[in-house]
Amino acid sequence: MQRRAFILSVLAGGFGLASYRANATEGAFEITRTEAEWRAMLTEVEYLVMREEETERKFSSPLNKVYDPGTYHCRGCDLALYASEHKYDSETGWPSWWQAMPDAIGTKPDRSWFITRTECHCRRCGSHLGHIFDDGPEPTGERHCINGVSLVFRAA
Repeated sequence: MQRRAFILSVLAGGFGLASYRANATEGAFEITRTEAEWRAMLTEVEYLVMREEETERKFSSPLNKVYDPGTYHCRGCDLALYASEHKYDSETGWPSWWQAMPDAIGTKPDRSWFITRTECHCRRCGSHLGHIFDDGPEPTGERHCINGVSLVFRAA
């Protein structure tokens, strides 16, 4: 995976296609694990999304259609990230919310694909969640487009 990210970065002129792990500051998060520990606790797809900033296939997440009362937690550290009352159907193929829970996520610029987007991650363990766009509903106008494999739903 690192070789692919390096090659893509070189081909793109270094516009930020390197993996999150390569850019993260060691110890920047409250919860840290070794690569071996992450791999042991996550499936291959979960690892690729949460640690290598890949994206799950559209419409592949069972959480896409879950609207029961409850809370969505980080699969990496169990931090509560999104409340069900802020979820909506964005018709994009990924679970979407118009806001995160207070102090739940961190953001950084994602300059991959020759554009700048806002990437969001769990503020406690750094796991990649998805991206935030400005085409969501009121009251925030935001669309938190999140990979379902990064989340665990806990019913109320």
